[in-house]
Amino acid sequence: MKISRQNTLKTTAVALMMAVVVFAGSSFAQTWPKNTDTVHLKFTAEPAPEWTNLFVRNSGWFGADGIYSIPLNGDDRPGNHTKTMFIFSDTMIGDVVNDIPKPGYVLVHNTVAYVDGVPPDNHIKFVWAKNPDGSPATFFNPNTPNAEAKDFYWLGDGFVNPANGKTYIHAFRVKWLKDNDAFAFDEHGTALIVLPKDSKPPFKDQKQMDTPFFIPGKTADDYGVLGSAVFVNTKSAGAPNPDGYIYVYGTRPKHLSLLVARVLPQDYEDFSKWRYWDGSAWNTDINKIAEVTNRVSHELSVSPLPDGRYALVFQTDGLGNDVGMRLGLSPQGPFGPVIKLYTTTENSENKNFIPYNAKAHTNLSNPGELLISYNVISMDFFNDIKKFGHHYHPRFIRVKLQQ
Repeated sequence: MKISRQNTLKTTAVALMMAVVVFAGSSFAQTWPKNTDTVHLKFTAEPAPEWTNLFVRNSGWFGADGIYSIPLNGDDRPGNHTKTMFIFSDTMIGDVVNDIPKPGYVLVHNTVAYVDGVPPDNHIKFVWAKNPDGSPATFFNPNTPNAEAKDFYWLGDGFVNPANGKTYIHAFRVKWLKDNDAFAFDEHGTALIVLPKDSKPPFKDQKQMDTPFFIPGKTADDYGVLGSAVFVNTKSAGAPNPDGYIYVYGTRPKHLSLLVARVLPQDYEDFSKWRYWDGSAWNTDINKIAEVTNRVSHELSVSPLPDGRYALVFQTDGLGNDVGMRLGLSPQGPFGPVIKLYTTTENSENKNFIPYNAKAHTNLSNPGELLISYNVISMDFFNDIKKFGHHYHPRFIRVKLQQ
């Protein structure tokens, strides 16, 4: 449900209702010429039902907001189909019969899953925390000094740090302002969840840190956050032209604009070492961070292409029918115009259904392709989930790149 604040979401939704892949090390990569064009891309796009179908489930985990993929060996190259951890935010757990959840289903604020390989030769396992009585619970609950009563986390992107083997997950502190209204929420802080090397559910060894990545604006709705995407631009992650930095992206949800920061892997927990792109240089002052482009979604991805460009993937205008891309010449841009990759169909099937938060999953892609997910939610979520148990889960498409 990470889209924007309530007023921005509903304005956009009403309008709607009315009207990196890394290829380093492969022979495929070596055949691509350098490209400095941020306007044009040759591609085809099609559904990837073998991936979508993994998330159409009738027992246990049966739907969630958000999906990020973290290759647990730290190698983000396409074709690295080794064990990957998915992280989700608000998750529905229960049993579904004929598309209708049975009474007793529950919502928890984050869960994970593990996949090894690619469909159909893969296995996926969904995991959630449990209360002492065995009922479903949330893995990551805010417990930092800045956490407030009734706060919970929506999870941002994460990665395995090559400097220390730890898994870092960005998190947004949120609270609902009104019961049974999925879009009446307040996003008011950020945190970093740190998992030691080889940490496993229920993640009792997790550490949490408040971060300075919530950026106040001139008004309460004019804020920014970092953690919407992570690009590991290192040799160990398979980046084609690594500079050794971790790039972290964020948004100003009201403006649907993109923010960029970076830091060296060994300095990830030292926030004084982070630098923020101000439009011309890397600045020490987060308040001078630039809005480098717009029309993006709260969740997104940045991936290097084999021809030297960088693909920023998102749901165009935050939420809506189109999965979009902008091409950049560096991880911080500048980025070119929106390229429409794919038009979704869920809103035409049910006017309450809203697609949002598209992103690429690099290591799960095949060479020459982008595997992209997007999420779907209902404008009347808490009522519609009672009637449409299978609407609230990721969908996948495959974008095939052409020279």
